[in-house]
Amino acid sequence: MDLQLKGKVAVITGGASGIGFAVAQTLANEGMSLLIADINAAAAEQAAARLSGDTKAVGIGVNISKEADVRMMIEIAKQRFGGVDAFINSAAVLDDKLFMESTEADWSRVMDVCLHGAMLCLHAVLPGMVERGYGRVVCLASDSARIGQARLSYYAAAKAGVIALIKSVAQEVGGNGVTLNVVSPGSTNTPMRVERERSLKEQMGDEKYARRVKAVQKLYPTGRLGEPEDIASAIAYLISDRASWVTGQVLSVNGGFVMP
Repeated sequence: MDLQLKGKVAVITGGASGIGFAVAQTLANEGMSLLIADINAAAAEQAAARLSGDTKAVGIGVNISKEADVRMMIEIAKQRFGGVDAFINSAAVLDDKLFMESTEADWSRVMDVCLHGAMLCLHAVLPGMVERGYGRVVCLASDSARIGQARLSYYAAAKAGVIALIKSVAQEVGGNGVTLNVVSPGSTNTPMRVERERSLKEQMGDEKYARRVKAVQKLYPTGRLGEPEDIASAIAYLISDRASWVTGQVLSVNGGFVMP
């Protein structure tokens, strides 16, 4: 199905790896021009260079918890491509820690990126969309925000804040041709998850960890965990005009793990 995205412009945060890069690949295949932003500037530049075909892609280093960085990101997109049609916020940080063992510094680190960063990005990108009368925004959340998850308490809290933020702002700008939605993945095989699993395996030992893996897989009716491409396909739909009457929604792409 042609999503009619060719020639449009997308900005993707956290776009150098994992879900963010899968989104970039999917949108490049649709013919979009891309600004790939990542905390790792070199990785962002390499990601842009890896995209095949004649897609226009630029990679830059951005810390979305810093207002100056975020404003710069949107300004570069305007200078290079003329404006931003779609904004996808995939940047995140994750802690695997019991709440009672966490510190205020841990909470601040996660909240600054996952919630405050999302606010900064929306605040920077929305005025241009409203002025042009067109825009598509998708923020990544997590099913941990919908049902809670041990050892991810403040990450889940930050992502729950993202859901509330998107639903609220969608009500404010819907009349201006701008839609905002959330994609909420289940467990997905990203570098961030791989690192978390490596740490868990070290803590638990091989035998106990193997039992955990089997138990987790049983929670998914589809019999497998997600791949970044699964999430990217849903995002491509939501930023297309096929989804022009979809706004303020949370789409769980999770293999059936949560069925709200």
